[in-house]
Amino acid sequence: MFLLNSGKLLARIAENWPAKVLSVAFALILFVFHRMDTLEERFFSVPLNVELGGDLIPSSSYVRMVRLTLRGDANGIYPVSEDDVEAYIDLAKYTETGTYQVPVQIRKKGTALGIEPLEIGVDPMEISLELDRRLSKYVPLAPNIRGYPDPGYELVSYTLNPTQVTVEGPLKLVDTISELRTDFIELDGRTEDFSVTVNILNRDPLIVIRGNGMTEFRGFVREHIILRNIEKVPVMLKGLDNQFRADLERNTVDLRLEGARQKLENYVPAEGLLFVDCSAITGPGAYTLPVTAVPNPDFTLVRIEPERLTVHISLIPGEEPLPDEEP
Repeated sequence: MFLLNSGKLLARIAENWPAKVLSVAFALILFVFHRMDTLEERFFSVPLNVELGGDLIPSSSYVRMVRLTLRGDANGIYPVSEDDVEAYIDLAKYTETGTYQVPVQIRKKGTALGIEPLEIGVDPMEISLELDRRLSKYVPLAPNIRGYPDPGYELVSYTLNPTQVTVEGPLKLVDTISELRTDFIELDGRTEDFSVTVNILNRDPLIVIRGNGMTEFRGFVREHIILRNIEKVPVMLKGLDNQFRADLERNTVDLRLEGARQKLENYVPAEGLLFVDCSAITGPGAYTLPVTAVPNPDFTLVRIEPERLTVHISLIPGEEPLPDEEP
């Protein structure tokens, strides 16, 4: 009896079997499309990581961010954060320099693990990348100085610490670097020594500067020192005994002074600045004596021209000459 019923059941199942198979397939298709219509999408961007495995590194620009499309149940995809999906390219398999089409791959982490269904699309799916040998070398630093100190002051010298850095990158780029410059260092308004820490400029993302990417600049500011010639400065006689009369071969000389610009440019020599000391003269005659200057702490006397003057001494009528000193 059981066998008879089983046979009838199988006969009924087999009856019109093509139509039944088509119906099941159509139902599955409808289920899939319905499920796809109920899935939601979410978009965000993540950094593109580069995984290196050898001596080759990128030597051409490439996209640094890629766009991800997450498709799945709302309750599943919205808790996923940007940190839970990693986009990367794997360069470990490449061993020769050249240009390659490298696929962008996805790695799920954190809350993205175990979510079903979850479809992750990436745009772009691959990137064109040129690879070159890695090179490191020391490169000197140069300050990028802008502006001027206060009037009358100047930057006389400076130091950098460090004076050079190690750069690393693709050979064809690193080979062309002869120096790196700092960010702007402002001189405006400076009247004294100063120290600042500034960034080292790196305008190529393919180049890496080892260290903290900064250097210390120390500037040494001094008053601007100039030389000035002053002509025809009067010379006075000093210490001459009243019984004598003196005639100078010339009563003016020329000066050369050194000092701070602000003070020296407008300097007018005071009366009595230069003199000839006649206190040692004891009788008439011609004497060649040095021209002496009253010291001035603001300036340095570079030269007096001429340095010596001839004085002609004569006795004033009615005056007796001084007695000769005994040896």
